[in-house]
Amino acid sequence: METELYDLRVVVDRIEGRSVCGLKPGDCFEVTRSSQVRMPAGGHFCLYALAAVLPLLPAKQRALQAGDWLAGESEVACPDPEERMVMRIERTGVSATPTSELT
Repeated sequence: METELYDLRVVVDRIEGRSVCGLKPGDCFEVTRSSQVRMPAGGHFCLYALAAVLPLLPAKQRALQAGDWLAGESEVACPDPEERMVMRIERTGVSATPTSELT
């Protein structure tokens, strides 16, 4: 038996304040095969922005029922009020993983 989960990309969509952490629009990281986090070579991602988006990623990896509020939402705000960075969660593909390998 296999479980299909969406692969995701989290992209810095915009920064409405000043960039405190050094990120810029277009910077990103990806989550593939259920739990593998990848960043472009030489890239980084702010720990606080990452903490803001992490709780939503497992839900966005799964198929959502019609009418689920999360199906229509893809933006997450960084908690830094000076920065006002907005990230976008994109579904980029589907990975099938043997269910026995998942916890």
